[in-house]
Amino acid sequence: MITAETLKRAGVTNMADAIRQASADGAGSIGIGFTSGFSAGGSAVSLRNLGVSSTLLLVDGLRSANFPLSDDGHNSYADLASIPQVNVQRVEVLKDGASSTYGADAIGGVVNIITRKQFTGLEGGAESGITQEGDGQKYRLRLLAGYGDYDSQGWNVYVGGEYEKGGKVTANSRGFPFNTLDLSPIGGKDNNRADDTLTQPTTNAVVTRVVQTNLNNPLAGSVANAINNPTTFISLTPLANCPYGTFTQNTASLSGTACAHDLTREYVQIMPPQERYAGVARFSFRLSDDIEGYVAGSYSHNKVDITLLPRGIRQNQAFGGSPSTSTTNPGIVLPVWICPSGVNCADPATPGRTLNPNNPYAAAYANDPANGAARIYYLFGDVKAGSVRTNELYRITSGLKGTFADSWNWNLETAYSRDDLKLVQTGFANLNGLVQAINTGSYNFVNPSLNSQAVRDLVLPPITSLSNSQEFTVDASISHSFFTLPGGDLQVAVGGQYRKEKLTNRSANPNLDVPGLSTAQAYGNRDVWAGYFEIDAPILDSLEVNASGRYDHYSEGFSHFSPKFGAKFTPIKQISLRGTYSKGFRAPTFAEIDPRSSFSGFVGFNPSTSPDAVAFRQAHAANAAYIANYSLGRGYVGNPDIKPEKSRSFTLGAVFQPTRNVSVTVDYFNVKKSDLIVTGPLTGDAIRAYYSVAGGTYASADAAAAAGCAAVAAVGAGYSCNVIDGADPFALNALPRLLVVNAPYVNANYDVTTGLQFGANGQFDISDNVQFQTRLDLQATLKFNRHLASGAVQRFAGTVGPADLSSGGGTPKWRGNWQNTLTVGKVSLTATTYYVGSMKGVATDQGNLDTSCAATLYGGGPAFCKIKTFVYADLNATVEVNENFSFFGFIGNFTNAGAPLYANTLYTTQPNYLASWHLPGLIGRTYRVGANFKF
Repeated sequence: MITAETLKRAGVTNMADAIRQASADGAGSIGIGFTSGFSAGGSAVSLRNLGVSSTLLLVDGLRSANFPLSDDGHNSYADLASIPQVNVQRVEVLKDGASSTYGADAIGGVVNIITRKQFTGLEGGAESGITQEGDGQKYRLRLLAGYGDYDSQGWNVYVGGEYEKGGKVTANSRGFPFNTLDLSPIGGKDNNRADDTLTQPTTNAVVTRVVQTNLNNPLAGSVANAINNPTTFISLTPLANCPYGTFTQNTASLSGTACAHDLTREYVQIMPPQERYAGVARFSFRLSDDIEGYVAGSYSHNKVDITLLPRGIRQNQAFGGSPSTSTTNPGIVLPVWICPSGVNCADPATPGRTLNPNNPYAAAYANDPANGAARIYYLFGDVKAGSVRTNELYRITSGLKGTFADSWNWNLETAYSRDDLKLVQTGFANLNGLVQAINTGSYNFVNPSLNSQAVRDLVLPPITSLSNSQEFTVDASISHSFFTLPGGDLQVAVGGQYRKEKLTNRSANPNLDVPGLSTAQAYGNRDVWAGYFEIDAPILDSLEVNASGRYDHYSEGFSHFSPKFGAKFTPIKQISLRGTYSKGFRAPTFAEIDPRSSFSGFVGFNPSTSPDAVAFRQAHAANAAYIANYSLGRGYVGNPDIKPEKSRSFTLGAVFQPTRNVSVTVDYFNVKKSDLIVTGPLTGDAIRAYYSVAGGTYASADAAAAAGCAAVAAVGAGYSCNVIDGADPFALNALPRLLVVNAPYVNANYDVTTGLQFGANGQFDISDNVQFQTRLDLQATLKFNRHLASGAVQRFAGTVGPADLSSGGGTPKWRGNWQNTLTVGKVSLTATTYYVGSMKGVATDQGNLDTSCAATLYGGGPAFCKIKTFVYADLNATVEVNENFSFFGFIGNFTNAGAPLYANTLYTTQPNYLASWHLPGLIGRTYRVGANFKF
């Protein structure tokens, strides 16, 4: 249990930070520092490493609507960042399977946020803060007011609100190695191709001459360059105007000079700016001596402004689109002639035609326009690339409870919540607008800063998509003490529940007219009926046994019964032994089960480091950009025949309480989750199969791709090529890159997760005026193994696997926090220390089961394999002026511990770090001061 006082001492100001600090939060959790995910802007916890969709979030025991965007394209969760903290009393973290009580999605456990039932008076606070680098500003206000003495008057009402604003932190402000992909200064690789490779696009365009087969279509440039040995590239930006200097590439295959860039340094953010505000209200009333009730509501507004790398003019078509409309395949060209209509501009009879000022070959090829097209390599730097995500959560609950016949207790509650998300994405080129702007010459590629807003809106219009989810619940229960056992009364409770769940997650790219933009969409509408029971039997003073069970039926046509048994044995007052056994399930999400749902996820991949890619690297040696790290997509469609995931879990533990003020707990947990709903468990094998044919001899790139795709299909049913890149202009007969691979949703494999959970609490009165309190929360993940249908085992504990799971945060074996508070009179000092164990930079879900440093995803040997242990501490000091006022000062990461280096090739928006665990080490030391009052 995490109390409001514990959060206050730790300096935690929002529920996302409050719950994600729990040591049981593991692989797959989501933090705001992960800005490139499907559900960036949301935040969620993953208990026992079982995923956000296997951890149930409740508020006062009732569900809340899920975040409308699915994590990793298919995992659903309720957004922690949208839960107000102003009226939170405590947080109960049930780290054990709880499907027998709460139904689906509680395999990993339950986080139940308990709010105040009544409040009288006025309390609030204000604070502000900043990092030692002068950025990441933070401001917070909160106020809670209540009136009515519930005990004497029979009613109470309170209202409250909070406001929080956080400033951005850029990667460049934190310096090397977190501001670049070039690790050559420390013996690593230079994965920044923007300062040495002409074909790597930047915000200063370069072009090379090609043939244009259809003068009305900028997508009709030839694959081959017009001149080879070497191919010449020209910078459209005058070299004297390059903002970061120039570089020259001069080889047997290509030559030219262009503007140099390090895009990570220029654009990547460690933390985006965020603004939150929320309001709460509750009215509690007593209708009679036996009946009381409440009505409560809340509203939260959460806005996150994310900046990403500029989008390229060369983009592969979205999942499901035609490769013929991809601006990468084989590229997009600038014509020789332009005209106001953009049609038949090369025809001398076309009014207003003129030579293209963006094409440096135009004058020389005025009479031969087919041979004078300029293939362009460019990033749109004059429009911010990123998104603004505004999430609004509305929630209203009400309930009645009472007794009858003196000993029968009943409870009836209902809840409705709706989560509305407005997603505005910028920086993507609309294909039709881009083609029109190129053919009319309206977009200035030579000096993009001169483009008018009208032109930018034509080519790069803001793309708005609106999504929402809804949750309606009615829950009723009745309980009664039937007879007395030696240890106390036998209590039995039975109940029933009805839920209505809806999701409308609209695609941001429904017309497939924005190359590179995700087409992820999910829809669903279902009814869930459930009945449940719970029996608590204190058989002896020293032995208590309980049993519970729940039957759930879903309108999609599946049902599940979830039982649980528990026992606690206390042979002596100082020692208790406890254990549980339970079965549970996770219902398929709408993204997984509804055939209207689909998504494609992109993960970083480097073909030059693939185990089977030596031949690929050799074939494309003349084009460094073609063998550099790129995003490889996986495409999936909802499967109506998918089954729920099932779980079996047991725990064994002990509670030691040698004195009244000291308690220590230790628990072993073992969870098996089977019939996993997985997205292409053989995707890594399929990708390797594609690249395994690179050493062959082919008549063309198409023939090579056909051989690669045949190898993909041979991996298993449902695996196929979706989009193939255009041929490498410098290797026309070599295997082209795989851009999107199709993979199926299947029930396959099973996970086994085991570990130890440690807890300790102590409170000591050193003197009448001095008290010391200590609290320890520590988890060791002993095993996190995925057993594949082939019999192979993917081992994740202590590695960055599973890398395909939400932000690739990995699975540290050890994670914990230790809070110590010393109170002397009216002054208290709290130090909270956080620990994240070391990991290896390997991930066995990426096609290699080896967990040794030989399998490091980055390559480069042992030096870039181990991710060091990360330990940091926060310090909080509070001074009580009187019973009404107090002041505090907070120093986050006061030891200024730095984040460990992780050469991250999978998520380059986290350059050389893991946002899930090491964010405080990137931000550095922070400072906050504030005041609290209560009347």
